[in-house]
Amino acid sequence: MQQDPPPLSRHLRVRTEHGYTVLEFRGDIDIAAAVELTPLLDAVTQRPAPRIVIDLRQVDFFDCSGLRLLTRARSRVLDHGGRIHLVCTHPLTLRVLRITGVAEVLPPRAGMAEALGSPGAASGRP
Repeated sequence: MQQDPPPLSRHLRVRTEHGYTVLEFRGDIDIAAAVELTPLLDAVTQRPAPRIVIDLRQVDFFDCSGLRLLTRARSRVLDHGGRIHLVCTHPLTLRVLRITGVAEVLPPRAGMAEALGSPGAASGRP
């Protein structure tokens, strides 16, 4: 694992792990955070065949703006022939993901080891 670079924003820390770019979201992921995160997320997901893990374990609050970020990232990664995984353990965030159907297309994993070893992320299926 590489040493963590300084955060790009107060809501995002990026690192590389096992060939994946890990996007660790932090704090409140609301409309203000989404405005800040969208260009950073777009830059990472525009590469050819990106391998992305979005880690929500450090998120305190997550609303529809966060859902839009996830679905946008998934769409862009798949459009570029990549793989995307989601790590989430917070019960309320997991509930939002399930209720909205996002968990069906981007199944949340319990930890990094599970996400990095999961083969089905290219299609968004478990």
